[in-house]
Order: sequence, then structure tokens, then C-alpha cells
Amino acid sequence: MSTLRMAAVSAEFGRDLEEDFAIVERLIEQGRQDGVRLLALPEACLGGYLLSLDEDTDLDAGPPPLVLDGPEVRRLAALAADMTVVAGYCEDGGDGTRYNSVVCVTGDGVLGNHRKVHQPLSEDASYASGDRFHAFDTPVGRIGMMICYDKAFPESARALALDGAEIGVVVSAWPGARTNPVADLNEDRWKRRFDLFDRARALENQIMWLSANQAGTFGTLRFVGSAKVVDPGGEILADTGVGPGIAVAELDVAQALESARRSMGHLRDRRPHTYVRGEAALA
Repeated sequence: MSTLRMAAVSAEFGRDLEEDFAIVERLIEQGRQDGVRLLALPEACLGGYLLSLDEDTDLDAGPPPLVLDGPEVRRLAALAADMTVVAGYCEDGGDGTRYNSVVCVTGDGVLGNHRKVHQPLSEDASYASGDRFHAFDTPVGRIGMMICYDKAFPESARALALDGAEIGVVVSAWPGARTNPVADLNEDRWKRRFDLFDRARALENQIMWLSANQAGTFGTLRFVGSAKVVDPGGEILADTGVGPGIAVAELDVAQALESARRSMGHLRDRRPHTYVRGEAALA
């Protein structure tokens, strides 16, 4: 039996890259001391998220755009060393184009990169949209990544699962409700949706699920935290709650997937020819 110790982070990040890297280094070291081999950091942890999701996108210049093969990503890889680390950043796509992206690295370099496809509210005023979902092999298993609002669409996680993902990693800057906000984030309706999406995406695809999220406040946004590890049956194994923290769980991933899929295999038992037009692309 080979178990994997994995963790998802809830933490606060801002515009200052040096401060962000100091937080990342601390979290990686904390994970390493706890035996973590796969660590998921939040969306936009390198440079911070947007200050607002309203129409006014001129509140500041936005997060610093980083090149995928540039010094900041190499620095992240060096910090990761023998750990597999997933982290969100603003990607410089060239010609002034920016993407809300997430990268997976080890000390050997970049293993995978995903550009956020689904954009909520006015996010498209700051970022271009990605155009695909794909899984890739890592030292800890085959991973598929997505960002925040991507997980609200079942097709996102399903595309990754059909591409062989054993572990889904979603990184977020998911805020509390914009209207009628509550004082206690535990009672926030957007937090409930955040948690429901995590459990549903894991269960319907019968894969492991790591969900990282920003915590605290940034600009007009108050993030719900709630980083977690979910098993292929949709059960939450570890959760940070609405504050900062690291949710850590250890599991034999291959055995967990085999057990979940033994009797009722949601991928195996699909009937693509009966679904609405467009589903055939995922068959």
C-alpha cells in the first residue's frame, strides 16, 4: 500500500511578490515538515487577485504578469524541490494578453499549466480566457487543474477525469456573497456553494479532490477560506474552515479510486449517446 500525504491551503496573499514568496516558502516548509508530497496553494497567490469583481477594473494595475518560463516560476520550482506544488498566478501571454493561470511544479520545473476558462462577473475585463482542460502526469499521480469558477461547470472536472486525472486540484479566490452578506462566513451562501461544488465534483467523477482558496480580505472581496481535501466518495477528509490554515490528509489514492468505482463506476457507466448535443466531445 502506497499512501499520499496531500494538503490544500487557505491563506491571504497580496500584490507584493516578495511577501507572497515569503508566505509560500513558509507554507511549503510547513508542509514538508508534515510529510506532505502534494501541496495546493490558492488562485493568484503570486501577486494577489483582483481588488473587485465589479465593472470598475481601474482600482489598480492588477497583479504582476509573470512568464511561465520566467524567474518567478523557476523560484517556485526551487522552493518545491521534491514536493509537487500547485500555485495560481497572472500569466503573461504576450502581446499584452494576461491569463488567470495555475502552474504545477517540482524542483525539476513545470509539469503542467492551466489558464482559467470560465470567468465570473467582470473578470474578463482583466484576463483572456483559456480554452481547454487537460490532465498530466506528476510524481504523485495524474493531476487535472482548474481555477475557481471553473468548478461550477461539471464539464470541467469531467473532462479532466476522462483524461485520466486521479486527483483534481482547484485553486480559488472565492469570495463571500456580494449581496446581503452575513457577519459569520460559516453561514454565507457562497461558502455553501463552494463546499457543495467541491464535494459534487469529487463524487460525480470519483476522483481525489484538493481545493485551495484565499482567506482574509483583499480590496472589496472577503474570501471564504474553506480549503479542503475530499475523497472519491465526496467525503471531506480535512478542512481549514473559513480562516487560514492547511488541510492535510493521507490516503492510498489508487485504492481509494478502485474502491469508489468498484460497484458504481460513474465514468464507466456513462451513456454519452443519450446526452445533449455537445457532450459527445467528452465521450
